[in-house]
Amino acid sequence: MTTDDSGAAPRDTDTTDTAAGDTGGDHAKSGGTGTHAAANDASATTDNPDDDTIAIRLEQLILGADRRYTPFQAARSAGVSMDLAARFWRAMGFADIGQVKALTEADVLALRRLAGLVEAGLLSEAMAVQVARSTGQTTARLADWQIDSFLEGLTEPQDTGLTRTEITYPLVELLLPELEEFLVYVWRRQLAAATGRVVQAQDDAEMIDRRLAVGFADLVGFTRLTRRLEEEELGELVEAFETTAADLVAAHGGRLIKTLGDEVLFSADDAGTAAEIGLRLIETMTHDETMPELRVGIAFGTVTTRMGDVFGTTVNLASRLTSIAPKDTVLVDEAFAEELGRTGDAPVSEADAAAAEKAAKEGADGTPPPSYRFALQPMWQRPVRGLGVVEPWLLSRRG
Repeated sequence: MTTDDSGAAPRDTDTTDTAAGDTGGDHAKSGGTGTHAAANDASATTDNPDDDTIAIRLEQLILGADRRYTPFQAARSAGVSMDLAARFWRAMGFADIGQVKALTEADVLALRRLAGLVEAGLLSEAMAVQVARSTGQTTARLADWQIDSFLEGLTEPQDTGLTRTEITYPLVELLLPELEEFLVYVWRRQLAAATGRVVQAQDDAEMIDRRLAVGFADLVGFTRLTRRLEEEELGELVEAFETTAADLVAAHGGRLIKTLGDEVLFSADDAGTAAEIGLRLIETMTHDETMPELRVGIAFGTVTTRMGDVFGTTVNLASRLTSIAPKDTVLVDEAFAEELGRTGDAPVSEADAAAAEKAAKEGADGTPPPSYRFALQPMWQRPVRGLGVVEPWLLSRRG
């Protein structure tokens, strides 16, 4: 897209016009998350004409339409300004393409829908750009994963004599409708779950700034592993770690916020759930001989949620706790320890636990002793960069 909104006649030939200098802020924030096939291939060719033909056929199959519009023509057909069209385009993570005739009817419809939501007052312009950006970033990573991992494995040369490129087209043709339906299904499920969490919030402020447990799990010595392992082995280790962590977090009621190769970030609505996840991660990885040691840090407090990510002092504290945690242990902050005590998941102190058990044994009303799931051991206070002095607690299972 370009930001030329002068109303001049559209140019169908390739030019050097771009919009990088006009609304570059959106492009910078997009994080480089993927580019449209048309953006990359509109004027590029390969040494093999057959490859160009197959690439264009694949694009037409996936997009469901032919290249028909320049960015100016697409914006005009959608009834939006070039400036807004360029902002939407970049927010979705796509590169500026000058005035190449590279866009389709689907691109026009997408612009028209987003602009229509703004005109109807359902979204502000800034919110519409955020919708475009969050959708673009999420689907870009999904598309890269599917191409790099899924299709790469399925299109290994076969005994039929066909090349990988020749196999790709019929394979995509078969998979595309099934994957599209599955994507919509998962999105609806995730949307329902997220909506349920918002509805349960006690007030409007809690929808944005919520009290959550936030945890990091970090592979110890990962930098050394990168020097020792082959790239393929390293990739397999990271994938196994991320898969195991994602499964454990989801199975026990948490939410995986993001993965960072050797580290995962997760959250939970309550401290007990986060404690169970943290200990399960340590226990599972410890029994896997292929995995290095793990350390986990968890903090509890007010967290700002935005576009699927979490921010704030609580998140920073959880990260710092992870960095100082001994191998194969879970460290938590004081607020997290207090929350476990408040909910009855852990004793406030071992003295209190012993007193409660003694009272239950001596009581005549048959009240059972408290059944704590976790134990907490205070560690030495220590200064933490940017957060002052903190008192970590060592979390473990009780009994």
